[in-house]
Amino acid sequence: MRASLISAAVVAALVGYGSTIALVLSAAAAVGATPSQTASWVLAISLAKAAGSAFLSFWHRVPVVLAWSTPGAALIAATSGIGMAQAVGAFVVTGLLIALTGALRPLGRAVALIPDGIAGGMLAGVLLPFCLKGAGAAQAAPVLVLPMVAVFALVRLVNPALAVLSALALGLALSFTLGEAIWPALTLPLPRLEFIAPAFDAGTMIGLALPLYLVTMASQNLPGFATLRAAGYEPPVQSALGVTGGLSAISALFGAHTTSMAAITAAICLGPDVHPDRDQRWKVGLAYAGVWVALGLFSPAILALLGALPAEVMLALVALALLGALTGALTTGYVVPEQRFAASLTLVITAAGAPFLGIGAAFWGLVAGLGLFALERAWATRR
Repeated sequence: MRASLISAAVVAALVGYGSTIALVLSAAAAVGATPSQTASWVLAISLAKAAGSAFLSFWHRVPVVLAWSTPGAALIAATSGIGMAQAVGAFVVTGLLIALTGALRPLGRAVALIPDGIAGGMLAGVLLPFCLKGAGAAQAAPVLVLPMVAVFALVRLVNPALAVLSALALGLALSFTLGEAIWPALTLPLPRLEFIAPAFDAGTMIGLALPLYLVTMASQNLPGFATLRAAGYEPPVQSALGVTGGLSAISALFGAHTTSMAAITAAICLGPDVHPDRDQRWKVGLAYAGVWVALGLFSPAILALLGALPAEVMLALVALALLGALTGALTTGYVVPEQRFAASLTLVITAAGAPFLGIGAAFWGLVAGLGLFALERAWATRR
């Protein structure tokens, strides 16, 4: 185990945790999670990522790095009227759907038939409201937020992966230095997993579980496989979907949302600077797993620290963390001319966030986009 393997794993884990933990906390708040359930959520998903990364890397001798579904967390944070038990039911179903996608190839092909533009429009509609809140945060607390934005922009020129983490570090420093936050009493109690009985209802399954499955597949798993392939590795698609889906279904019972393939943080673990011998780079998955176990065990202290920050800092952090994903979603949504209008309709309906018949806006945005695209294709064929 070379030092370069450990350092790459530490950086990748810290970037993944620090850049999007605020979004996970927003998701937990949106479904009414208690503080103990939120701590269980973070611990369960940290352990799931650790177990999956270690197993897949060891079994296939490929550097497989897992992440939590960032767009999935954004989708959950945008929901309303759903309690924690219903959310857990949706998380369980989402995990089972992902596992089934690995086991049943027709299901994977059905997902692949969704036009990229419409999938991108749905994801952009989920992310856009969070990015827009960053401007309001800057207006409400310019002394805290504007320096964070400046540091984010400058660090991104040199190392995009560390830009959000740098903004978080500055936000912490400014908040406590300027007296905008009170330093919490940091104790180190070991967190515990809290079982949450799932509740299943059709509206939540259609409005949350299905969109969560689709955005995780389209925005996390597929790019994660592509990242591995671009680095010269053959991704273990079926077993990865089976493992991440199974772990997601199990960890969901303790509050965690979906575990998936990593893309951006995975790139940190795949280069020659990690190990000159590409056949030895799989060991980074073991080191990465160890770091995530530590992050999960120390989560109560980390969550207490983040919870002491002003709301504007957290809103700005979420907005900055999602800018890259929003850019990618918009690019995907508008790259094919024939899909652009349908993508726009999907984006607008999804971003409006208004549920209908107890079903979330992301589903209706997807239905509207697919319907309009099918209508336009039928009309073009007729002419």
